Amino acid sequence: MTISLTLELTDNRTTQAIGQALDLYHSQLQMSIRRSRRKLALFEQQYGVPTARFLTDMTAEDLSGGDLEYIEWAGEANLLEGLESEIEEIERVRRQLH
Repeated sequence: MTISLTLELTDNRTTQAIGQALDLYHSQLQMSIRRSRRKLALFEQQYGVPTARFLTDMTAEDLSGGDLEYIEWAGEANLLEGLESEIEEIERVRRQLH
Protein backbone atom coordinates (compact mmCIF):
# COMPACT_ATOMS: atom_id res chain seq x y z
CA MET A 1 0.00 0.00 0.00
CA THR A 2 1.32 3.42 -0.94
CA ILE A 3 0.18 6.64 0.67
CA SER A 4 1.17 9.94 -0.83
CA LEU A 5 1.22 13.16 1.17
CA THR A 6 2.06 16.57 -0.21
CA LEU A 7 2.96 19.41 2.13
CA GLU A 8 3.30 22.98 0.98
CA LEU A 9 5.51 24.69 3.50
CA THR A 10 5.82 28.43 3.15
CA ASP A 11 7.91 28.94 6.25
CA ASN A 12 11.49 27.69 6.58
CA ARG A 13 11.01 27.33 10.35
CA THR A 14 8.22 24.84 9.76
CA THR A 15 10.43 22.82 7.44
CA GLN A 16 13.19 22.85 10.06
CA ALA A 17 10.77 21.78 12.80
CA ILE A 18 9.54 18.86 10.71
CA GLY A 19 13.13 17.92 9.90
CA GLN A 20 14.07 18.02 13.59
CA ALA A 21 11.09 15.83 14.51
CA LEU A 22 12.08 13.33 11.83
CA ASP A 23 15.69 13.39 13.06
CA LEU A 24 14.56 12.68 16.61
CA TYR A 25 12.32 9.83 15.49
CA HIS A 26 15.17 8.48 13.34
CA SER A 27 17.47 8.47 16.39
CA GLN A 28 14.86 6.63 18.44
CA LEU A 29 14.47 4.04 15.70
CA GLN A 30 18.24 3.57 15.55
CA MET A 31 18.35 2.94 19.30
CA SER A 32 15.53 0.42 19.01
CA ILE A 33 17.29 -1.34 16.13
CA ARG A 34 20.52 -1.62 18.13
CA ARG A 35 18.61 -2.99 21.12
CA SER A 36 16.78 -5.50 18.93
CA ARG A 37 20.01 -6.65 17.27
CA ARG A 38 21.60 -7.18 20.69
CA LYS A 39 18.65 -9.34 21.77
CA LEU A 40 18.84 -11.38 18.58
CA ALA A 41 22.60 -11.79 19.02
CA LEU A 42 22.01 -13.28 22.48
CA PHE A 43 19.65 -15.90 21.05
CA GLU A 44 22.08 -16.61 18.21
CA GLN A 45 24.97 -17.01 20.63
CA GLN A 46 22.97 -19.23 22.98
CA TYR A 47 21.91 -21.62 20.21
CA GLY A 48 24.76 -21.15 17.73
CA VAL A 49 22.27 -20.45 14.96
CA PRO A 50 21.70 -17.28 12.94
CA THR A 51 18.20 -15.83 13.18
CA ALA A 52 17.47 -16.48 9.50
CA ARG A 53 18.11 -20.20 10.00
CA PHE A 54 16.13 -20.23 13.24
CA LEU A 55 13.12 -18.79 11.41
CA THR A 56 13.23 -21.36 8.62
CA ASP A 57 14.48 -24.52 10.32
CA MET A 58 13.64 -24.54 14.02
CA THR A 59 10.58 -25.12 16.15
CA ALA A 60 9.77 -24.39 19.78
CA GLU A 61 10.81 -27.94 20.65
CA ASP A 62 14.36 -27.11 19.55
CA LEU A 63 14.69 -24.42 22.23
CA SER A 64 15.27 -25.01 25.93
CA GLY A 65 12.75 -22.27 26.69
CA GLY A 66 10.07 -23.86 24.51
CA ASP A 67 7.16 -21.89 23.15
CA LEU A 68 7.86 -18.70 25.10
CA GLU A 69 11.44 -18.47 23.92
CA TYR A 70 10.41 -19.25 20.34
CA ILE A 71 7.83 -16.47 20.43
CA GLU A 72 10.36 -14.05 21.92
CA TRP A 73 13.01 -14.81 19.28
CA ALA A 74 10.61 -14.80 16.32
CA GLY A 75 8.87 -11.70 17.66
CA GLU A 76 12.17 -9.85 18.03
CA ALA A 77 13.12 -10.77 14.47
CA ASN A 78 9.76 -9.50 13.24
CA LEU A 79 10.14 -6.30 15.28
CA LEU A 80 13.60 -5.67 13.80
CA GLU A 81 12.25 -6.11 10.29
CA GLY A 82 9.53 -3.56 10.97
CA LEU A 83 11.95 -1.08 12.53
CA GLU A 84 14.34 -1.34 9.59
CA SER A 85 11.47 -0.80 7.16
CA GLU A 86 10.30 2.22 9.11
CA ILE A 87 13.75 3.78 9.25
CA GLU A 88 14.04 3.41 5.47
CA GLU A 89 10.78 5.34 5.09
CA ILE A 90 11.93 8.07 7.47
CA GLU A 91 15.19 8.42 5.54
CA ARG A 92 13.25 8.69 2.27
CA VAL A 93 11.07 11.46 3.71
CA ARG A 94 14.10 13.28 5.13
CA ARG A 95 15.75 13.27 1.67
CA GLN A 96 12.62 14.80 0.18
CA LEU A 97 12.68 17.64 2.72
CA HIS A 98 16.20 18.66 1.67
